[in-house]
Amino acid sequence: MVSTDTASLFLHPDRNIALELVRATEAAAIRSYPWIGKGDKLGADGAAVDAMRAFLGTVDFEGVVVIGEGEKDAAPMLFNGERVGTGRGPACDIAVDPIDGTSLTAAGRHNALSVIAVSDRGTMLDASSVFYMDKIVTDASGIGVVDIRKPIGENLRALAAAKGKDVSELRVAVLNRDRHERLIADIREAGAGTRLMSDGDVAGGINAARYESRIDMCVGIGGSPEGITTACAIKALGGFMQGVLAPKDDAERARGEAAGLDCERVYELDDLVRGDNTFFVATGVTDGELLDGVRKKGPIVRTESIVLRGKSGTIRRIVADHLVEKWLVDDAL
Repeated sequence: MVSTDTASLFLHPDRNIALELVRATEAAAIRSYPWIGKGDKLGADGAAVDAMRAFLGTVDFEGVVVIGEGEKDAAPMLFNGERVGTGRGPACDIAVDPIDGTSLTAAGRHNALSVIAVSDRGTMLDASSVFYMDKIVTDASGIGVVDIRKPIGENLRALAAAKGKDVSELRVAVLNRDRHERLIADIREAGAGTRLMSDGDVAGGINAARYESRIDMCVGIGGSPEGITTACAIKALGGFMQGVLAPKDDAERARGEAAGLDCERVYELDDLVRGDNTFFVATGVTDGELLDGVRKKGPIVRTESIVLRGKSGTIRRIVADHLVEKWLVDDAL
């Protein structure tokens, strides 16, 4: 993708901290590798958290975890509000998910990722008090065309027209949950096909915004933390995204409102993350459409990562080989 300010970026290149952050997602993915398919999602998550935190501590920035593993009492590391980094460099909001898809990892299924998203301090919506969010994501074709307030069939027909496709050619990613039974039926009744996800809606949202992906749209209720993380990636991909908070009961709605959230509001992409100085980094844990998972090949372990930057609209893929003896032993970190 080409920046709209290419000349300025060329003459005055600035630091891309995502190229440092990718070491943290690589570390988390590698250290979770022994847990793939072992049925222990807490063990996998613990290994990934330890590794990610160790490497975040080496990055020159002043990071505050806005979206993390949870509240401090329940999450001893990478908790909401924790400060990470060396304390030198830019002040940033950070969203972390050492494994997006712990159940996928435990079961050995596709689309588990290790993820970090970063934006300028104070620009990332803190939606942690309301766990769920209804989301809709497309590529740039959906801008000014799709609206979460409209029926799904109307949105699908409008998106198909914008893309120059028949509705029957569209594929829609949806989490396979009981709450989406009617939504899935409506998508199919409109003539589109579904790609049902067992978990991992960050990958689903990103795939909906990638020009080379087979997914045209990602819709439905998933985690609010994943929604904010996804928004950082959509900024770099030039895509479309909206979200509406979906509190599970009156008590959660009240907590959200007390935290300054509006549960009736349609949050646009710029409401979820303000500005374009966003970074998104992900490393594959298990194989998926977005990234290959960690693979052990003799004396090396191979990772594939994606690095997105909103300011320049740059997408990088990084394939790295790491010596097994340096990583997959107890004292490797």
